[in-house]
Amino acid sequence: MEKQLQIAVIGLGGHGIGLLDLVLYRMKDIRVCAVCDIDASRVEHAQKLAKKWRCQTPKGYSDYREVLREPGLDAVVISAAWSVHTEIATASMRAGIPVASEVGGAYSLEECWELVHCYEETGTPYMMLENCCYGEYELAVLNMVREGIFGDVVHCNGGYKHDLRSEVAFGDENGHYRLHEYMTRNCENYPTHEIGPIAKVLRLNYGNRMVSLTSTASCSKGLERYIADRKQKYPALEKLKDVQFAQGDVVTTVIRCANGETITIQLDTTLPRMYSRGFEVHGTKAMYAEDGNIFVDDRKNHKHEGVKMSGKKMVKKYRHPIWKWFKRFGVKGGHGGMDWLVFCAFFEAVRKGDGHMPIDVYDAASWMAITALSAQSIVNNSACVEFPDFTSGKWKTRKQEGQGRFFLE
Repeated sequence: MEKQLQIAVIGLGGHGIGLLDLVLYRMKDIRVCAVCDIDASRVEHAQKLAKKWRCQTPKGYSDYREVLREPGLDAVVISAAWSVHTEIATASMRAGIPVASEVGGAYSLEECWELVHCYEETGTPYMMLENCCYGEYELAVLNMVREGIFGDVVHCNGGYKHDLRSEVAFGDENGHYRLHEYMTRNCENYPTHEIGPIAKVLRLNYGNRMVSLTSTASCSKGLERYIADRKQKYPALEKLKDVQFAQGDVVTTVIRCANGETITIQLDTTLPRMYSRGFEVHGTKAMYAEDGNIFVDDRKNHKHEGVKMSGKKMVKKYRHPIWKWFKRFGVKGGHGGMDWLVFCAFFEAVRKGDGHMPIDVYDAASWMAITALSAQSIVNNSACVEFPDFTSGKWKTRKQEGQGRFFLE
């Protein structure tokens, strides 16, 4: 077994604890030597988990700055509230510690530039832990695109469509930051699950980039109705009965790319619905829809009819090399294995030490910027806004430099 990496986990809410549990239980070559949260009870809970699974207790902190002074740290994982991701990430980079950050949108373009400039000044590796890039179906589609099955890709769809009404409404009771976010902001607040797999398909930041977007938000009625219907049964909701939520129930964002492709992404989290990431790829030879079906053009037929292939058959025939290995190795970890894979990608890159990450700081900045740009567009009556070029022109010739099992090609 390789030398253990010494890591710290900052942010121990529901998702942070889930990721910590994954590392403790599934990754014996990783040692969690420090945990941090402003809530002391969460720190204690994390320490007990480590004691249970590893018979060792990591040091506990309430201030992330103290964590970064911990000697011998090989990496930091951030799973705190969205609002502090960049602050902690830049502090980690300035401390010379490779950092992986959980997903979330940016509050301003200045925040995105701060992340990029800090990386360029320090050279400290940064990775965004966008697990959806490692989904089995998403990677099978990526493999098909690279093999030319889709021809020229023209348009992609993505979505974060997830009934979060309970999580938002009971945010105070559960210590979840989404409640405050939905009360005060109106934007595409969680764009990276949507754009991540699409960005890899369209080689964004590698010969292509997003150049402009428009966003439109619906009215906000879902949470108001949810609270009104339940406040008598759940008294904790009474304090929210007169709240006017800022966040639109459905936010639709249309993005134009430098090479002419278009992207539509949609946030839909405060209405009753089934879960969906709405992933679709439309090309000149084929299209993929999230229901697991792919439609391939039959060029021998002058009526342009095609052949429909089931998702299971598609995945088996065009399984990405990452998932071929994963199936042999044994699928494990949260969200169907995606969490385990994205962690493996980060830790492998840290071990290689060449500074390259599968989802790097330029990816993170451009994907996170969708939130800030969408807010600008919405407040200006769905006006078109331009994307900054966070690569400062390098996107035109930029290539994927890193090597390893988990790089996304």
